[in-house]
Amino acid sequence: MTSPDPSSAPRTRRDARAARDASAAQTRADAAAAREAVPDAAVKPRSPHFMPHIQGLRAIAVLLVVVYHFWPGRLTGGYIGVDVFFVISGFLITGQLVRQLERTDRIALPSFYAKRARRLLPAAILVLIFSSLATLFIMPLSALTENVREILASTFYVENWALALNSVDYLAASNEASLVQHYWSLSLEEQFYLFWPLLLLGASVVGMRFMNRRRWPALFIVLGVVGVGSFVFSVLFTASDPAPAYFVTFTRLWEFAVGAALAMLPRLRPTRAWLSNLLGYAGIVVVLACGVLFTAATPFPGYMAALPVLGTAAIIVSHHREHWYDAGRVLSFRPVAFVGDISYSLYLWHWPLIVIAPYVPFWGLSTAHRVALFVFCFVLAWLTKRFVEDPARRWRFLAEARPRRTMLWVVGAMAVSSLFIGTTLAVQQPKYDAEAATLQQTVADPPECFGAASGPTNGLAPIDPRCDNPALADEIVPSPGFGNADRPSNSDCLSTLNDSTVRDCTFGAVDDPNAPQIALIGDSHAYALIDPFIRMAEQNGWRLTTYLKGGCAWSTHPLPGDDAFTRSCDTWRESLTADLAAHSPFDAVFTAALVDRSIEGSDSAEAAAQKGFEEAWAPVLAAGTPIVTVVDNPAWEDDPNKCLRTSSPSDCVEPRSEGLASFDPVASAARALAESGSDVTLLDFSDTYCTAEECQAVIGGANVYRDPDHLTKTFALTLQPFLASAMAAAVAR
Repeated sequence: MTSPDPSSAPRTRRDARAARDASAAQTRADAAAAREAVPDAAVKPRSPHFMPHIQGLRAIAVLLVVVYHFWPGRLTGGYIGVDVFFVISGFLITGQLVRQLERTDRIALPSFYAKRARRLLPAAILVLIFSSLATLFIMPLSALTENVREILASTFYVENWALALNSVDYLAASNEASLVQHYWSLSLEEQFYLFWPLLLLGASVVGMRFMNRRRWPALFIVLGVVGVGSFVFSVLFTASDPAPAYFVTFTRLWEFAVGAALAMLPRLRPTRAWLSNLLGYAGIVVVLACGVLFTAATPFPGYMAALPVLGTAAIIVSHHREHWYDAGRVLSFRPVAFVGDISYSLYLWHWPLIVIAPYVPFWGLSTAHRVALFVFCFVLAWLTKRFVEDPARRWRFLAEARPRRTMLWVVGAMAVSSLFIGTTLAVQQPKYDAEAATLQQTVADPPECFGAASGPTNGLAPIDPRCDNPALADEIVPSPGFGNADRPSNSDCLSTLNDSTVRDCTFGAVDDPNAPQIALIGDSHAYALIDPFIRMAEQNGWRLTTYLKGGCAWSTHPLPGDDAFTRSCDTWRESLTADLAAHSPFDAVFTAALVDRSIEGSDSAEAAAQKGFEEAWAPVLAAGTPIVTVVDNPAWEDDPNKCLRTSSPSDCVEPRSEGLASFDPVASAARALAESGSDVTLLDFSDTYCTAEECQAVIGGANVYRDPDHLTKTFALTLQPFLASAMAAAVAR
């Protein structure tokens, strides 16, 4: 084709189109000539199918995720950024595959997998190796097991399934995450890359051989079955069990399918600029609005995920970029495109740096430090893009060889990552075991004045004057590096997340029908006391029955929202009430609950919360069973173990006014019932946890907290004498 005379303007649309095609052909010819003139391939032009505004969309996606992780309270729905990436991947990968099918009637699977590996694996393995070294040199011992398990899972791209099987709640702010938890989305994408070409190739073969050479209907059937089936499954599974639903591959496939539909139906893309801009800007507004308005309570990735997914689809088809104000041109601006270019490395690096920061001496995550770390992530991402991502794609010893060489390199890279984390485990496991042995010995034979025994307390057995043991002045047991691992035993007795099963475990004099019967009922703060109660039962010949569910207090006061967890809590409470009614009256019941601080300052909300506990306890009290309860322990803004690793205990304190809740509905209900003549006893260890001005992280040499608000097993055991005194008095009545 020859180029038209530039002096003659095209007189028809067909002439104009021909002119543009000719110009594009000439541009490609010029680019080819330029490549021939640069033998080292220093100039690598973009693919003719490259859509510049996609880089801007990538920038939006990665910024949503990164800002959400740095400031989760400011951008509560930023997690939808990964869904934007899923739609983009479905669009780009499917477009590449169907073009190959059209040209050759086949998909070169080895070549496809090799290119994906060279594109994604080098930077991913680099960050995994860094995470292994951080586990070895920086992270506390308590994080060893989780990090080792998840780094291995991420190395082999099954992290999403590892998290799903462990029922990790990605959206829970208090969830203690590993260094590589964010690899769940990369694992899911790699699984899509693995089987999607096989599905398309199989559908193409069926269409060509058994459907009268009708490839496209077969492809659309596969697309529809996968997309619709995955969406229905996502809605149902998210409603019934949202924690694993967030991670499993099948709940997200429909998002890839939406992108794939855009690639297979190019006619969906608007030809008029005004429609392109309308869709583009509307899509941007929808995606950003979801990032701002969605929260951890949003049922996700169920039907609500359709909003950011469709918003992303609208942005993808808004490809017009003739004018500076076109959505496609705005998303192609160089600063925006730059962020899109480094989005993969930025996603890889930001999360482990956030997790590590609190454990770096004199660093932490103050506002200034967060901003500095935020900027540093961009620098590190650019360096990784420049010196790892881009060179790896052009490595001649891989790119110019058969795909099998790349596959062998993949195996080698995964082996290196496994070697690093294996070495970390070999070095750290003996230290972990030694810490556990020391802790066990201290708990079995505690020193004088250890933990709560140092007093004072205004519970039933006050210590006055305060017990003092100078030998404990510099002790912290368990150590700050091990405090997070000092969890209660018998985790199978705690119903978690959306499990509505009442798990009634029994301990102590189980086979003695005449043994006094006591019950431990409540949420995770009651579960934190399970070990001293088991000891009490064994030492006093009591029969202990536990009824425990995380986040679900023994109350009739409804939880806000209507998600799966709320429904499971309601069901658990109903079953608990029925079980208690069917059980012979206990001789005494102990209950505890985390304070809901969101109700503070509202008289009506406080009254309703108090009434909820009174109503729940009423049937048990009416049966003549005494109830013992406790004022909730202080809550910290952040895990005090992080502070204790870099600072002295005297510097790791929380103001009493902030640590202790101004209103505790459990305590308020107990006082009101006691005043009305009910047999309710309230224990208050506030003066054990806190002085007049501040709450302490270490008391009598004992490390008090394993996270911002749960007691360590070690400190809980030091409360046993006070708890036993109160329970014995209740049983005797």
